[in-house]
Amino acid sequence: MLQGINLACVRGDRRLFKAVNFTLEAGGLMQVHGPNGSGKTSLLRMLCGLSNPALGEITWRGFSIRDLKNEYFSNLTYIGHLSGTKDDLTVLENLRISSALAGERISETQARDALAYMGLNGREFLPAKVLSQGQRRRVALARLLVCKTKLWILDEPLAALDITAVKLIQELLERHLAEKGLVVMTTHQAIDVAAISAVHLRLV
Repeated sequence: MLQGINLACVRGDRRLFKAVNFTLEAGGLMQVHGPNGSGKTSLLRMLCGLSNPALGEITWRGFSIRDLKNEYFSNLTYIGHLSGTKDDLTVLENLRISSALAGERISETQARDALAYMGLNGREFLPAKVLSQGQRRRVALARLLVCKTKLWILDEPLAALDITAVKLIQELLERHLAEKGLVVMTTHQAIDVAAISAVHLRLV
């Protein structure tokens, strides 16, 4: 269970949000909505432990993530709004290296299967710099197919994706949730994802 308790975020002399509360159980999806500048990415960074709330507490299974540290982070996969692909690495290298940096060492076969699922079959050995933005996004999201974490935190995962890719991500999210995973995501695009429970958190 992931919980946010009375969370507040301040950037410089500006308060982005305050008194944010939520509870997300196994199998639950939380979609974070709000206009640009409302603090959506800031909230996700807090949930990843990359920044601290000005006020409040984030807990995992009843314990503060600040106390749990790696016990929490080992359950977490974060994919930011930038694809993070390295231009001079091949598609295959990008997936294997990014997975290794996140603590998941995967074989070439696992990587190729994930990339094929994401519609990148035949592009495994191309340098990332020749890919479109949508294809780069698919490479980044392929990590979800090879990770074993319970909590996925995704910042604008549908950005630059076409209808076919959005459908693939929808299916992937639904499968993860059906297996009692948890998902927190921001998106400006409409997506209907079946979940055991759904939370819509709006920041203003």
